Amino acid sequence: MTKILLSGNEAIARGAYEAGVRVASAYPGTPSTEIFENLPQYHEVLYSEWAPNEKVATEVAYGASIAGVRSLCAMKHVGLNVAADPLFTAAYNGVSGGFVVVSADDPSMHSSQNEQDNRHYAKAAKIAMLEPSDSQECLDYTKAAYEISERFDMPVLLRITTRVAHSKSLVLFGEREERPVEPYKRNVRKNVCTPANAYQNHPKVEKNLKELEAWACESPLNRMEIKGSRLGVISASIAYQYAKEVFPEDTSFLKLGITNPLPMDLIRRFAEKVDQLMVIEELDPFMEEQIRAAGIPCSGKEQTGLLYEMNPQILKEKIFGEKPQTADLGVSAVSRPPVLCPGCPHRGFFYTMSRHKDFVIAGDIGCYTLGASAPLNALDSVLCMGGGFTAAMGMAKAFAMTGRTDKKVFGVLGDSTFFHSGMTGAAEIAYNKGNVIPVVLDNHITGMTGHQENPGSGYTLQGEIAASLKIEDILKAYGFEHVIIVDPQDLAAMENAVQEALSSEVPAAIIARRPCLLIKRIRHEIGLCRVDAEKCIGCKKCLSVGCPAIMVKDKKARIDENQCVGCTVCAQVCPMGAIRKEDE
Repeated sequence: MTKILLSGNEAIARGAYEAGVRVASAYPGTPSTEIFENLPQYHEVLYSEWAPNEKVATEVAYGASIAGVRSLCAMKHVGLNVAADPLFTAAYNGVSGGFVVVSADDPSMHSSQNEQDNRHYAKAAKIAMLEPSDSQECLDYTKAAYEISERFDMPVLLRITTRVAHSKSLVLFGEREERPVEPYKRNVRKNVCTPANAYQNHPKVEKNLKELEAWACESPLNRMEIKGSRLGVISASIAYQYAKEVFPEDTSFLKLGITNPLPMDLIRRFAEKVDQLMVIEELDPFMEEQIRAAGIPCSGKEQTGLLYEMNPQILKEKIFGEKPQTADLGVSAVSRPPVLCPGCPHRGFFYTMSRHKDFVIAGDIGCYTLGASAPLNALDSVLCMGGGFTAAMGMAKAFAMTGRTDKKVFGVLGDSTFFHSGMTGAAEIAYNKGNVIPVVLDNHITGMTGHQENPGSGYTLQGEIAASLKIEDILKAYGFEHVIIVDPQDLAAMENAVQEALSSEVPAAIIARRPCLLIKRIRHEIGLCRVDAEKCIGCKKCLSVGCPAIMVKDKKARIDENQCVGCTVCAQVCPMGAIRKEDE
């Protein structure tokens, strides 16, 4: 059969298809997003969806498992924090159809607010965990995860990292395995998590884990590669690939595919074959600590450290003291921090807010997190999905309790985040009488993760037209009597909306609404702004909007024609009228 070059995410999608999965639900989040972007091609036999958040996705997928079919959900590592509630209880209840949860961790935080090690979730929830190290294993382990889930009556955590998710390697396809669907039967004892049932289920969980550990000691997913007796390395996931590149040819390896529960008898047998044992793993000493606790001497983290992702060069330096060979070309790389795109609708909002030094603004996770960067500098905090509203509420209450009434507090999040976890924050502000102006930056899409649909976009993951939930209707239902909808690229209107909300005698909210310029299905009015060099005085006021299309050269503003889209925000701030849209 022909081998296909696939990323790990693409291979997981294919593995779900081949495993006979019928229902799949997820919330997009880098580095997991592409798994579900590759599922709609199998829509004739597999239903897939974007859920409002990771908790909902987990519950939908688990509900499908209860109904007797194999199901999948996926999320980035911080998403599992949101989904932990149903996952831990699902571990006690067990499964009917196989139930697999993909957690995509992000060592070095390439697109995340922390680099938590989600292997701990598998141990805490008492469920199986598999860790593929390349794309073929992503496909194979996905299929194996369903066999393990059904055999040992438990959810399975399939844990990948950014490099596994996005790196490509050759994959050999198999055929789809259609699973027989048994008639649904109610099972209150198994599926209703009352304290009495959970009390009886806990011993089953421990028993199944013990049986799984014994099985894992003989499973081909864990394998010894004996090359010599001097040094043995235990590793898993992408760290195994790095270690294979770095250690000498006579190094023996124990490559683990099942990392919870750890196959301790297998590890002991391996340790007896080598004089020195090392554990190579990214982030926390998850395996090392358990191996040490079992009385097996080993080393690892004292050399490799606890921070950031590995690569072969880092391992060579940390383990063998070999510093990479570099050549000084006499040229320094230019720093390119992320910025809002040219024409981004969020820019006008943040520019408006940046002009008011008495504003305190709690932000959120999304493209608009970049509002914290210079020159806008318009965010005071960013915590987590939905925290824009709730952190603002806490700040407002703290200011009120300590007499700092001069502070005007705004909570800011996007439309997808509003549906994810912002609605409860809006309810909190309304119910507990918060002196907060909630602001929804509605760009009609889930932007930062690559343009996935959400409950307000009007489309499903599978491309079907769907009901478009109206944010203004939801806010009004919560008790915000005065909802102001404004185009954020009209700076005068944006300023008026802010002042109108602040002066409102009834609870007010703002929706800054303009679609993201990168949404392909929308016909955008794109033009080009030009600078009249005669009028330009070089005051650099246009730089204050933070648009990457604007620069100053020879003391005059310049606009890059390859980047400008004619949004006119820079023209609106120019005190000399030196910038005009081309068609004006």
